[in-house]
Amino acid sequence: MDVIGTLVAESLAPTAVIEIGLTLRRLHRITVQDPADGQPAIWTLIDFTCPADDVDPFAEQLAAGLAAGPWYLDMATDTTKYVIFAGKTYAFPRGDAAGNQEAVEYARSVGVPEAQLDWPV
Repeated sequence: MDVIGTLVAESLAPTAVIEIGLTLRRLHRITVQDPADGQPAIWTLIDFTCPADDVDPFAEQLAAGLAAGPWYLDMATDTTKYVIFAGKTYAFPRGDAAGNQEAVEYARSVGVPEAQLDWPV
């Protein structure tokens, strides 16, 4: 089963390299009402699917390629939720409140604003 997620283009570090074949679902831009320090007010969102067989290398490339600070990427299959930060990946069963809380606490520790902690579990 494919992994579905959204990547904020501005969250990538200048040296980021993602070499996984993704399927583009939608590309759009939004204005963020309350960006964190270091985040721009306008984001480019890349909605994608990733083959399930590539999820581990994709997560590794994202953890290596995301900018440090208040950035993350969340993606999911029907059964597993992934929340990825610079240098750190959380993977837990969908609906697992404890796994989600651990990712939320880490997000807060790196400066992700409360309004951005709205990923679906």
